[in-house]
Amino acid sequence: MKRYALALDLVDDATLIAEYEAYHQEIWPEIHASITGAGIQNMEIYRFGNRLFMLMEVSDDFSFEKKGEMDAANPKVQEWEALMWKYQQAVPGAKPGEKWVLMDKIFAL
Repeated sequence: MKRYALALDLVDDATLIAEYEAYHQEIWPEIHASITGAGIQNMEIYRFGNRLFMLMEVSDDFSFEKKGEMDAANPKVQEWEALMWKYQQAVPGAKPGEKWVLMDKIFAL
């Protein structure tokens, strides 16, 4: 099993952050299906202020490219992503249009 860590920022607004968290208390069933269908076996999101940290554990055959293709072909995922972008903003240093960015592992115990 592989593990990935990703970062994203939220718009720094308490009301919007609360709305974002409310959406994530019960994600749409189609979004859950798209996540697990891509080979993501566990996903957790943590927040500090407006910074998000996502930890994903994935199957050996998972790829970001395959997940991206699946998402692009899924209208419900596109609807979710458009809705979430109201609350999200790229972290400093992200490429144009990039949302979640991979973090480099620098330490393990």
